[in-house]
Amino acid sequence: MTTLSTDTGVGALLRHWRETRRLSQLELALRADSSARHISFIETGRSRPSAEMVLRLAEHLNVPMRERNDLLLAAGYAPQFAETPLDDPSMGALRAGIDQLLRGYEPYPALVVDGMYNVIASNSGIQGLLGGVAPHLLAAPNAMRLALHPEGLAPRIRNLPQWRGHLLHQMERQIALLRSAPLRELYDEVAAYPLPPAHDGASLEPAPPEAYFALPLMIEHDGRVLSFVSSISTFNTPMDVTVAELAIETMLPADPETVTYLRDLRQR
Repeated sequence: MTTLSTDTGVGALLRHWRETRRLSQLELALRADSSARHISFIETGRSRPSAEMVLRLAEHLNVPMRERNDLLLAAGYAPQFAETPLDDPSMGALRAGIDQLLRGYEPYPALVVDGMYNVIASNSGIQGLLGGVAPHLLAAPNAMRLALHPEGLAPRIRNLPQWRGHLLHQMERQIALLRSAPLRELYDEVAAYPLPPAHDGASLEPAPPEAYFALPLMIEHDGRVLSFVSSISTFNTPMDVTVAELAIETMLPADPETVTYLRDLRQR
């Protein structure tokens, strides 16, 4: 992802991540088996860190994999982590595993998105909810556009103002962390979508973050209101940028009525 910062020196970038993680130079030095003086010299540009030191600091700062490559480039080194397209033959086992996971979760909805919320794969549970969505949103599906566009799922989401606030807050946290220009553009786009007529005049103020725990998605489907709680999983210890940015979202039924309805629907 392209960053918004105009200061792309490795020292400035490392300082950004250290401040984002709310660590002092001394705390980072102790974690990385270095000294506060050396960390200060790196951040001010007085010392050029080795590639090993860049990666060690990135590890202790929990820097995402794509941004670790950016740190290496800023320090004058080659990127270490590949970014392999999902359609590459080497990704065959990963694709098969994702497909098996999504099918195994049926009849409940599940999908996989990349770092820009583009839908990489989905199961029949998700596809069953997309009836009536405008074709132009389905041509290159993006989870945020599908959820918030007036021609997407938005008119059928009963608690749209709250769900909208939750999704926008989620994006805001990512933007603050990654400073990604494309993600900011997507945020500006979806945040500007008008509410559908059924929600016109409703408050757009998001609930406070503590209210997001188990916030249900309440959505109409064939005259019924289905209720889901979302769970997001990522891959552990990925070694490829593409894999690192994949997220699997599963929608767990939040009430017995939704469970019964989806199971009955599958048997028809």
